[in-house]
Amino acid sequence: MVTRLQDSYRSVIRQKIVDSIAAPVPELTARDVWLPAVANKAIAVIGMRRAGKTSLLWRIVGERLKSGTAREALVYFSFEDDRLAGMTALDLQLVIEEYYKLYPARRDREKTTFLLDEIQLVTGWETFARRILDSETVELFVSGSSAKLLSREIASSMRGRAMEAVVTPFSFREMLRHHAALPAKHSLRLPKAQRSALHQMLQRYLTYGGFPELQALSGPAHARERSELLKTYVDVVLLRDVVERHNVSQPQVLRWLVQQLLGNTAGSFSINKFFNDLKSRGVAIGKERLHEYLAHLEDTFLVTSISVAAESERRRQVNPRKIYPVDSGLMALFDAADKPNTGHALETIVLHECLRRGAQVAYVRTASSHEVDFLATHHDRSQTLIQVCADLHDAATWEREVRALQEARLEHPKARCLLITLDQPVRAPEIKGITVVQAIDWLLDK
Repeated sequence: MVTRLQDSYRSVIRQKIVDSIAAPVPELTARDVWLPAVANKAIAVIGMRRAGKTSLLWRIVGERLKSGTAREALVYFSFEDDRLAGMTALDLQLVIEEYYKLYPARRDREKTTFLLDEIQLVTGWETFARRILDSETVELFVSGSSAKLLSREIASSMRGRAMEAVVTPFSFREMLRHHAALPAKHSLRLPKAQRSALHQMLQRYLTYGGFPELQALSGPAHARERSELLKTYVDVVLLRDVVERHNVSQPQVLRWLVQQLLGNTAGSFSINKFFNDLKSRGVAIGKERLHEYLAHLEDTFLVTSISVAAESERRRQVNPRKIYPVDSGLMALFDAADKPNTGHALETIVLHECLRRGAQVAYVRTASSHEVDFLATHHDRSQTLIQVCADLHDAATWEREVRALQEARLEHPKARCLLITLDQPVRAPEIKGITVVQAIDWLLDK
């Protein structure tokens, strides 16, 4: 029975390899995802559903081809195939065997890149991945749904043999590239007509976000399709990636939590306060369980939370966290206000740009309770205090934002200070130590 089943797998696997190598490589938008270059490490491509993980794998194939890699050395293989249902870790060896039957001259002589998509559908795949890294001349990419291929699991299950490449919805730069609108020159060197066009594209990005599938659905005419698609994204994350995966016993509480988080972008969130609100409504659930629910949502990449900047772990724990969705396009789903909150959307995309650039991010609350949106700590340990404000034309707003940065700088004297805005005021006074920059310039600055 096992032999007959394996023979069935063999024929399917062989045909899939042949078809994959013969298939034309699709023309896809180039991504700016950081791909670690470390020998003998698998690259785990992770991220929220529909962010573009599979497209990135195909893009890697295309880029390697352009750099001169032979087509037969690039094998994209998806396990999301009903004919492969029931495969085990032992059966995964058939992928290697069938490939080298087709290309025996490559074995142990030339490196082959395997890009294994939805590999989490095969139980025990991690042992297979570790083994072929040790025994074959291969480069290995693995990817799959965030339900079972999460960063913290990769770190443990691969025993240090994998590194992460995190795929998020399009950044502003990637969105412009997707629409063939990315300027060839630095944004500061563009004529005013082109800068105006960039501002218009940024407004579109703030409103509709960066999910690749939604790029063709912008504008009022597609409001219903856009809303329904985003609701589907959230529902699938909740059902498959949290409720089913973690056997959540109170899914309605989880949904209330999501509504609270996504309906309060850039706002403070306290588990204690949410717990007390539930208690007042007669809902019985433990605080520890709520902490678990929040951790699960962050694991799916649906939301990101940041803590207050503090050396004391206790201070970080007792202060509220600030919550941001993975994409500004999700804000409209749960925001009760009729008018889009451009300031919170801008804050969201600035946070995610900091994370894409590899920074660790916290927020700052000064001794006099003024708040600075972000303290970004970079790889070289340098720091940047970042205040985000969509509109600085009002004098009181200008004074408030500058004062917060000045006070925060007293507590973080080595940090660079940035004030990011949509449209820099023409007569804004120069403030020593604070750089005012327009969002399009900062977002497009490499």
